[in-house]
Amino acid sequence: MNMNSKNIEELIIRFVECKATLEEQVELRDLLKIEENRIYFEEYVELHYLLNSKINFNYKKSLKEITRKIQLSPKKIYTHNLFKYAAAIIILITVGYFTIKTPAVKIEEPIVVGTDKAILTLEDGTTVALEKGKNYKSKIINSNGEKITYTSETNTFSKEVAYNYLTVPRGGQFFIELEDGTKVWLNSESKLKYPVNFYDNQTRKVELVYGEAYFDVSPSTNHKGSSFIVNTEMQNVTVLGTEFNIKAYKDELETQTTLIEGSIVVANAINGRIIKPGQQSKISTTNNKFEVSEVDVDDVIAWRDGMFSFTNKPLDEIMVVLSRWYNVDITIPDAEIQKIKFNGMLSKKKSLINVIEEVKTAIDIEYSFNNRNLIIKKRK
Repeated sequence: MNMNSKNIEELIIRFVECKATLEEQVELRDLLKIEENRIYFEEYVELHYLLNSKINFNYKKSLKEITRKIQLSPKKIYTHNLFKYAAAIIILITVGYFTIKTPAVKIEEPIVVGTDKAILTLEDGTTVALEKGKNYKSKIINSNGEKITYTSETNTFSKEVAYNYLTVPRGGQFFIELEDGTKVWLNSESKLKYPVNFYDNQTRKVELVYGEAYFDVSPSTNHKGSSFIVNTEMQNVTVLGTEFNIKAYKDELETQTTLIEGSIVVANAINGRIIKPGQQSKISTTNNKFEVSEVDVDDVIAWRDGMFSFTNKPLDEIMVVLSRWYNVDITIPDAEIQKIKFNGMLSKKKSLINVIEEVKTAIDIEYSFNNRNLIIKKRK
């Protein structure tokens, strides 16, 4: 050990019990850069939570997520987020999520886990398929199949603004870094329109045509004060440099904008509000009703970190999320079953059957497949 074992135990205990100060979190982060300490951390957490448990589960995935988040830079440490992932280990043990074995369910056509993939549409209409294992490169575009980045093009001031589209299908996700340095994570079934180049002293505008996206906007101070605007069908979001999530699916009844840090102004045709960190605006697609409320941002953005996070969510809403990621139709014929609430964190890397089995441990349901249609019913 590179430090007194009692000291590191105290740090771990304070962290897991939600008592660690920012300085203690930073100290723990630095200590976990040393492999020996990281191993001790994992062994301690395993012992701490499993000493009185007979449950055999793969705790390492949860520990890996906690470790990754601890090792973020101090500015990126969100205390509540870290604690939630730590607490998730306890929750998963309690409900027995990791005791699941894949049942013998007959599926005529394999249902695969979502992956990095998208369709890039260039300004001349040419389309390029982006996916793992395939590289694409042009003068200003570079993609390794898992992400795409744009670099500045010289002598572009006199040119008209050219737009590209990035379309992520069902069963996909993708990351893009725009020419101004703004980072965007796109969820399944999403489409983004954006300029190939941005110009200083001009407002930077992009459009989330539909779907869900997490934005980490390059500050206006890096672009001679140029603000950044995200347009959707129902609203405009104006920012100076911040992180936020927009959910604007075509088949949902509201557009949701959640602020992680910084400040944004959300406006529709009849209203406008300044949103604070931890708040979410909701705009109805049917009557333009505008509401702002406090939310658990971790639930909202868990998808970006490879997790499904559901807090008191009805089953029909959960199945919409799963249907997009696994590119499968899901039917719940019984209206009563549709509204049953579920709480839990599920890994996006698991197969659909394993995820449904985990939900099944908490909700009294059974399921079957008809080709690529998953049918969920009340257990007989």
